Amino acid sequence: MTSPTTTTYRLLPGDNRCAIVCCVDQGGTPPVFAARAETDGEHVRVVVSGEVDMATADTMLQSVLREPAGRVTLDLRAVTFFDSVAIHAVVQLSRRYPDALTVLPSRQVRRVLEISGLAEQTWVAPA
Repeated sequence: MTSPTTTTYRLLPGDNRCAIVCCVDQGGTPPVFAARAETDGEHVRVVVSGEVDMATADTMLQSVLREPAGRVTLDLRAVTFFDSVAIHAVVQLSRRYPDALTVLPSRQVRRVLEISGLAEQTWVAPA
């Protein structure tokens, strides 16, 4: 059995290029966005925090797609902002992993999913 691995991706404030910075301690204000991928066998768990918007949604998406997975958990419980580009990224994941995606939404993300009509999808974990 392979031991679990963890990769951290951070988009730092003021970086308009959406560059991925791995394991960087800036010693100041925490990043507006972070995505941490944990792999255990065929299961990938991506823990996302901060704001997921047009500047960060692709980084969230790529942090899932970088790892081969039979099952994906997208933990959005620490997400504070979630826009339409973020919704599109999650819908892309639901199509890529039709029976293998679980999304754990924060209160804010759940509200956006409710407004967009996606809260009742099977991949959204119940409150």
